[in-house]
Amino acid sequence: MEKTQRIDVADALRGFAIMGIFLLHSVEHFNFYSFPETSSQFLKFTDKAIWDSLFFTFGGKAYGIFALLFGFSFFIQDNNQLQRGNDFRLRFLWRLFLLFIWGNINAMFFTGEILVMYSILGIALILVARLKTKTVFIIAMILMLQPMEWGKMIYAILNPEYVPAEPLANYYFGRAFEVQNNGTFLETVKMNLWDGQLASLTWAWENARFFQTPALFMLGMLIGRRKMFQKTDENIRFWRIALIVAVICFFPLKGLGEILSGFIENPAVLRPLKLIVKSIENMAFMTFLVSLIMQLYYLTTKGHNLLDKLRPYGKMTLTSYIMQSIVGSMLFYNWGFGLHNKLGVTYSFLLGIVLFLLQYLFCRWWMKNHRHGPLEYIWKKLTWIGK
Repeated sequence: MEKTQRIDVADALRGFAIMGIFLLHSVEHFNFYSFPETSSQFLKFTDKAIWDSLFFTFGGKAYGIFALLFGFSFFIQDNNQLQRGNDFRLRFLWRLFLLFIWGNINAMFFTGEILVMYSILGIALILVARLKTKTVFIIAMILMLQPMEWGKMIYAILNPEYVPAEPLANYYFGRAFEVQNNGTFLETVKMNLWDGQLASLTWAWENARFFQTPALFMLGMLIGRRKMFQKTDENIRFWRIALIVAVICFFPLKGLGEILSGFIENPAVLRPLKLIVKSIENMAFMTFLVSLIMQLYYLTTKGHNLLDKLRPYGKMTLTSYIMQSIVGSMLFYNWGFGLHNKLGVTYSFLLGIVLFLLQYLFCRWWMKNHRHGPLEYIWKKLTWIGK
C-alpha cells in the first residue's frame, strides 16, 4: 500500500510539472522568440500578465520538479534491484545512454530540450548512490549553492579590471533563430542537432543548471530513501514545515534578486551573484509547490481527486515531452505552419491549453489499456535488454 501511495503522488507531481513545461514552451514558441506586433492595449496587458505569471509559477520550477523526480525514479529502480540482490548502477548507465538517444531525437525538433543534459548529469547519481544520506545531502547543498559562481564572483572582486565574455549561448541561439525563421524541415533538424544542442547546453552551463540539476537529482534520491512521499503523520508535518520555510525564504530572495542591479554595477560580480540568488530562489518556490501539492493530495478530498487526474499524464512524461516538441516545432517554426508571427503570447497560451487538454486526453485513453506510455515501454524494454 505504501509503495502505491508514493508512486501515485510522484506521478501527480510529474503531471503537474510536464503541464507547466508545456504551457511555458507554448508562450515561448518553443524557444523561438518571434512574436507579432499588436496595437491592442488589452492584448499587450494580457500578454505581459500571462508571460510574467507563467514564468513566476513555472519558470525554473517545473524543470526543478522534473529533476527531483528523476532522482526519485532512480532510487525506486535502484532499490527494487537491491531487494533482488542486483546492482542497478551499470544498467542505469545504459539507461542514460538510451536517454541520450531519446534526447537527440527530441532535439531534432526543439532547440531547448533537456534530456541530453539529464543523460550526462545523471551519472552523478551513480557516483553517490552508495554514499550515506548525510554525505549526499551535503554534496547536494554545495552544488545548489553554486560553487563555480562563487568562484567567479570572488575572482571578479579581486580583479576589478576583469571583463567577462558575452554569453556564448546567445551566439548559438542567434544561429538557431535564422533557421527557425527561414529553414526547411531538414535544415531545422540539422541545425537543432548541432547549434541547437550547443545553444541548450551552453545556456544551461552559463545559467548554473549544471550544478543545480544534479543537486536536485540527489535530493530526489534522498526523498526516496527517506520514504517522504508516503502518507504518514511525520511526513505531512515535514511538508507543512517545508511549505512555511519555503514561503519565508522565497520573498526575501525574490526581492534581493530584483534590487541587486541597483547596488552592484560590475557585471562580472553582478551576474554570478544573481545566478546564486536565483538558484536558491527557484529552489524555495519549487519546495513550496511540492509541499503544497503534497498537502492537497493527502489532506483534501478535492485536491486529491484533482491532482489524481494528472497521474496518467505523469506516467507518460517521455512520450508527452517529445510529442510536445514535435507539435510545437510544427506549429511555430518556418518548416511547419509558421504561427510564430501570427500568435502573440495570449493566443499562444490559449492554444497551449487546448493542446495540453488534447495530449492529456490521449494519455488518459492510452493508460486505460496499457501499463506504460509507448516511448516509456520502449525505453523500459531496451533498458532490460539481455536480461
